[in-house]
Amino acid sequence: MSKVVAAANQAANNGVNVAALLGAREALTAAPEAAQFKWRATSEWQSGTHTKSNVRSFFGLGEEHNHVEDYAFDTDHPEIFASEDKGATPVELMLVGLAGCLTAGIAAVAQNRNIQLNSVTATLEAGMDIQGILGIDSDVRNGFDGVRVNYQIDAVASAGEIAALVAQSQKRSAVFDIITNPTNVTVEVNK
Repeated sequence: MSKVVAAANQAANNGVNVAALLGAREALTAAPEAAQFKWRATSEWQSGTHTKSNVRSFFGLGEEHNHVEDYAFDTDHPEIFASEDKGATPVELMLVGLAGCLTAGIAAVAQNRNIQLNSVTATLEAGMDIQGILGIDSDVRNGFDGVRVNYQIDAVASAGEIAALVAQSQKRSAVFDIITNPTNVTVEVNK
């Protein structure tokens, strides 16, 4: 008996509570105002180009929530930029966010479609010409020239089913949307 046929007789267990997600979707369809969330991060400069950021709380379902714990992230620049390399660069954290969002989506969609995942590995790469951010050439964009996401997925599924998991994850990914569509950003200075 093939792995795919044998797996069809068992429920997938990818660690995602799909029933809760589907229940939330149903509840939020009935009360769309509760679907309005506000995500937050605070950041404090340490020295040089080193910054420490924290994620503690967020607003959703009509009230304030705290994460189970505070999450801290250090960002810096590498030594080749005359910095101390005390953390990943901010642009690398953007790639981490994209990888995490897309991969979480793959796990959730796979669970909902009863596809057992054995392993999921994403490798992301983004090119950047730093002449823009260094002020060498104002015609050079400051950001990425593109992002490439390469998945290696081992699952009890056909190649077509795996491709459909990735496509659905991409379609529903908040971070993919943020990166690929313009997002208004307002920067203010308070005394």
